[in-house]
Amino acid sequence: MANRQALRELQTRLAERLQIARTQGVAASWLAVEAGERKYLFPLSQSGEIFPWVSAQPVPYTQAWFVGVANLRGGLFGIVDLASYVSGQAPTLKNELAYSDSRLVALNSALDVNCALLIDKLAGLRKQDAFSDFSEKAPDAPEFFGHQYVDLNGATWQEINLQLLAQQARFLTIGA
Repeated sequence: MANRQALRELQTRLAERLQIARTQGVAASWLAVEAGERKYLFPLSQSGEIFPWVSAQPVPYTQAWFVGVANLRGGLFGIVDLASYVSGQAPTLKNELAYSDSRLVALNSALDVNCALLIDKLAGLRKQDAFSDFSEKAPDAPEFFGHQYVDLNGATWQEINLQLLAQQARFLTIGA
């Protein structure tokens, strides 16, 4: 129970910091998340609200990475398993307890896509000075990948341009 309370407090603090970052300028540039075995950076200007995991209603005859649809604060959102979408592999089957750390990160409403990305874990907010090095994306990387950043601990973070992701034909075509 204490874990859930701590997670709720973390989520509340992150939401407050996101709001402050949006209203007071660019104090933080990215929302850092983990999905699968990889670490990703979402631009704050393209990220929307963060929701705790809620069960999604499966939709038949859709891609394996499309989890289903869920009611998030009164809106109907398509839920995409980010790790599965990026890897192109079927998502790992989990029970409800395994989703306790998972979050749904909605795309910013300005992107005009009612979609939330299923991530395994929030890792906080990051700004440029949290990284010691960066490199251009690999030539064979997806179009929506941005730079790769290396943090001060040596971990590699992949930037994802959510606007470009939301415009990908593959992303918009959920039918199997």
